[in-house]
Amino acid sequence: MTGTAVSTGTATSTVASTAWAGALLTSFAQAGYERAEPAILQPAEPFLDLSGEDIRKSLYLTTDSSGEELCLRPDLTIPVARDYLASTRAGQPAGFSYLGAVFRYRGSAPGEFLQAGIESFGRQDRAAADAEMLALALETTRAFGVEDVEIRTGDVALFNALIDALNLYPVWRRRLIKDFNRKISLDKDLAQLTLATGRNEYEGVLAALAGSDRKAALALVTDLMSIAGTTNVGGRTVAEIADRFLEQSTLKGALPENALDLIKRFLAISGDPDAAVAQLRALAREARLEIGAAIDLLEARVGFMAARGIDVKTLRFSTAFGRGLDYYTGFEFELHARGNGVEPLVAGGRYDGLMTRLGAPAPIPAVGFSAWIEALTGIGRSARTS
Repeated sequence: MTGTAVSTGTATSTVASTAWAGALLTSFAQAGYERAEPAILQPAEPFLDLSGEDIRKSLYLTTDSSGEELCLRPDLTIPVARDYLASTRAGQPAGFSYLGAVFRYRGSAPGEFLQAGIESFGRQDRAAADAEMLALALETTRAFGVEDVEIRTGDVALFNALIDALNLYPVWRRRLIKDFNRKISLDKDLAQLTLATGRNEYEGVLAALAGSDRKAALALVTDLMSIAGTTNVGGRTVAEIADRFLEQSTLKGALPENALDLIKRFLAISGDPDAAVAQLRALAREARLEIGAAIDLLEARVGFMAARGIDVKTLRFSTAFGRGLDYYTGFEFELHARGNGVEPLVAGGRYDGLMTRLGAPAPIPAVGFSAWIEALTGIGRSARTS
C-alpha cells in the first residue's frame, strides 16, 4: 500500500469512548437518517475520476489479485452513494447517516481520522432538502458546543444558468464551469478568453474546424489520421485529439466583452441571500438573462431555511462561492468557526451529477454534508474552556 503506514483502529476506538458519538447518531436517526457503514476498502477509480489524479498522493492504495486498484476510503460520501445504488432502493427516496474512520495521507497529521455526515438521495423537493441539510449541519456543530459559526453558501446552478444564458460555445461553457467548480483561477481564464491566440502549427486544421460540432471534428481528424496511416498520437486516441483540436479552434476567438462584463458582475454579487436574490433579479432584467428558474430555486431554499429557524441574515452568500469539486450541481455550503475559518468544520451541498457518474442509469437528486470530528472536538474544547 502506497503512502506512509497508517495505524487503523485509532479513530474507531475514539468513537467508542466518547459521549457525543451516541448523541450525534441518535439525532441523525431521529431526523430520519438510518446508519450506513460502508466497507473501508473501496475501488480507487471513483475517487480518482471525481476528484482528479491530484488526490492520488493522498490515498492509501493497493491492488487486488485481478489488478484492480483499491484504496482505504478517503471520505464516506462516495461509498455511501455506491452502496445505495447497489441496493434495491436505488432511485427511491432514502436518507443515511454515518460516523466512521476515513484515511488520507496528511503529512505529519494522523492518516486516519473521523468523519460524520448525512446523505439524502431521491428527494424531488430540492429546496426543502437543501434547507434541511443546512439545519442538520448546524445541529451537528451545536452537538460539540460550537454555537458561533460563519455560514458560507453559494449555488453553482446559478453560474451554470448564467453561462447557458450567455449562449457561449460549448467548449467555453465546459472550461468555465470546470474552472469554477475546481477553484482553478477563473479570473485568469476569463482574461485569457478575451484575447485572440497567436498562430499555431495546425492553423489550417483549426480554421477548418471553426464552428464545427464534435461529430464533424471527429470525422475530419479521423480522415486526416487515416491519410497519415496512424490511429493515435502520443497515446491519444482519435476522439481525444479531435476534442483538443475543437477546443483550440473555438478558443481562437475572443470571449465577447459583454459576456465577460456580465460574468464579472454576476460573480461580484454577495451578501445575505435575500439581498443577493434582489441583485440577481435586477441583473437578469437589465441584461435579459433567462436565469429566473435558478433564482426562484435559491429564493425558495432561503424560505425553507427561514422556516427551519435559521436566521438567513447571518448567512454569507456569494455567487463566486464553490467547494472545488466538479460533481456539485447546486447549493453548496461550509460552516466555519468564527475568526478561525481557514478549513470548514462542516461542508456539503447538492450533487445530483454524482449518481450517474457512479453508474445510475438516470439522474437521482442527492444532497448531503460531512463533518470533520477532529476540528469540531478541538473547537468545542476551546469554547468550553474559554
